[in-house]
Amino acid sequence: MTKHEPAFSVAEYQRRLSLVRGRMEAEGLDILFVTNPSNMAWLTGYDGWSFYVHQGVIVLPDADPLWWGRYMDGFGAHRTVWMSNDRVLSYSDDYIQSDDRHPMQTLAAHLGDLGGAEARIGVEKENYYFTARAMEVLSAELPQAVFVDATNLCNWQRTVKSAEELVFMRKAGAISSKMIRGLMERVEVGLPKNELVADIYRDALMGVDGDWGDYPAIVPLLPSGSDAAAAHLTWDGRPFQKDEATFFEISGCYRRYHAPFCRTVFLGDPPREMRHAEAAVARGIEAGLKAATPGNRACDVAIALKSELERAGITKTGRVGYAVGLSYPPDWGEHTVSLRETDETLLRPGMTFHFMPALWMEDWGLELTETIVIGESGPAECLCDFPRALVAK
Repeated sequence: MTKHEPAFSVAEYQRRLSLVRGRMEAEGLDILFVTNPSNMAWLTGYDGWSFYVHQGVIVLPDADPLWWGRYMDGFGAHRTVWMSNDRVLSYSDDYIQSDDRHPMQTLAAHLGDLGGAEARIGVEKENYYFTARAMEVLSAELPQAVFVDATNLCNWQRTVKSAEELVFMRKAGAISSKMIRGLMERVEVGLPKNELVADIYRDALMGVDGDWGDYPAIVPLLPSGSDAAAAHLTWDGRPFQKDEATFFEISGCYRRYHAPFCRTVFLGDPPREMRHAEAAVARGIEAGLKAATPGNRACDVAIALKSELERAGITKTGRVGYAVGLSYPPDWGEHTVSLRETDETLLRPGMTFHFMPALWMEDWGLELTETIVIGESGPAECLCDFPRALVAK
């Protein structure tokens, strides 16, 4: 059976396992079961569109991880994980969408064989991919085990990117830059939105300089006019209109690593209030980048940005950024650090964020954002390259 070249070195995967095991020991966990496909990929290299069925990775304190999932997806695991084939466990299709049996019954049997019958087992309870039914079945099958919520245990070990990971993040940033340049060149009054999105996807998947593009965890978002007051609208077949602003929220993706990037276009002469907001956001981003230094806190970035907005008479509620990196649908965020006034997480070199001071006003929206990496010293580095300004066309 042909095996793909792993995305990273075995030494890199072992480094990640060491971090996770250290946290498991600190929290008194005997076994960790992760179902977040981003964590699965980060720990093992597994990459497949199979997260719509039950699957996961079993992390043990003293042996290589075990991939567990549907039988037909086990062949994908054999081809993508760094572990040997005997570390791949599977269940039959009889358990798929069945009313009288559940895949977690087979997982429980494996956990029992691994000494988990009376163990402290960490599971990711607050997770798109781990259901209430799954928890019920595991609890029923292993009544003497103690199940501990370890939702973001693995996620937090991913916040500081290795040198190998940053290579992928920079490739994603280059793809994001290409996507924004292409859509700004093509967008015009009368062009149906779906046609532009088709070109966005082509630019994303063709990649840059021989580096192929992967599918992003979130589809392109591009609401126009008063619809841009809403953060998460996608597209339809309506044409772009004169005298309307559209923000584009996209991300290039390379080997599952993302670099989200947002810019806004106005088809016509932008009104004074938008130009005023544009200038304030640009100043705020500069202030935030200067505050995004190792040793400072996540909240310092948010405070620096919002101080500039307040000087301009603009109130911005909510967070202004979040950790990003390796992700699968439906979200490219890592669900750990947030750039907001209440998050006192210390910034460390290698942390990566989508710095997103978006403004959603009553009848218009403006997004000028950057994916940033915390350096060894000085202001944060921006991974994408396109003028930080409202484009008038």
